[in-house]
Amino acid sequence: MSAIDDRPAVPAPDPVAGFTAMVVDDHPLVRESMVARLTAMGARDVVEAASVAEARARAHAGGTRDLCVLDVGLPDGSGLDLLADLRAAGWPRLVVLSAADDPYSVRAAFVAGAQGYLLKSASPLVVADGVRRVLDGGVYADPSVASLLAAGLRGGPQHDGVAELSGREVEVLQLVADGRSNKEIGESLGLSALTVKSHLARIARKLGTGDRAEMVAMAMRAGVIR
Repeated sequence: MSAIDDRPAVPAPDPVAGFTAMVVDDHPLVRESMVARLTAMGARDVVEAASVAEARARAHAGGTRDLCVLDVGLPDGSGLDLLADLRAAGWPRLVVLSAADDPYSVRAAFVAGAQGYLLKSASPLVVADGVRRVLDGGVYADPSVASLLAAGLRGGPQHDGVAELSGREVEVLQLVADGRSNKEIGESLGLSALTVKSHLARIARKLGTGDRAEMVAMAMRAGVIR
């Protein structure tokens, strides 16, 4: 997406009104725990799947949902492929819940389109906080893996683009990561919405993308924002 307007790239679902979700994991206890957690957070309808094939079937039958929480290691294929498919189909919020904490897995998840990366070993509070951040339109990585987005991943065209960002542009990107609209970013920084839009246009040129989630993921991988 190249156009940048005054709204987030994808409207965040309203947790108060109730959001819909799908949980994809081949371990029944993990699915049960996550379903219970999402329900406690206000989900009004959560479906489960234990494999890539089952998830695709449920997505085809039920249409796009507000959120999908999925593992990357599934018995019949890679959750990363499923993630990319859901992203292409217009699913707005995608969160990886994985036992893998290596740099490759974390980076691959964000490149495939995830807005969040959580660890199965994390506390319920951390998992709930990460999901909430994504539901609110932000991008989130478990604190214990956030640094991996920068470690060992520097260099190359994407990092070169991030290195060109000004201090103000980094501030703008951090607020984008927090799920703020252009108007809200302007209010926080004392700028007009038009000036914020100009900053985002320059960021898009430097990073080679105008998609907010991609811009944030690139900045997180380079370690310039949290």
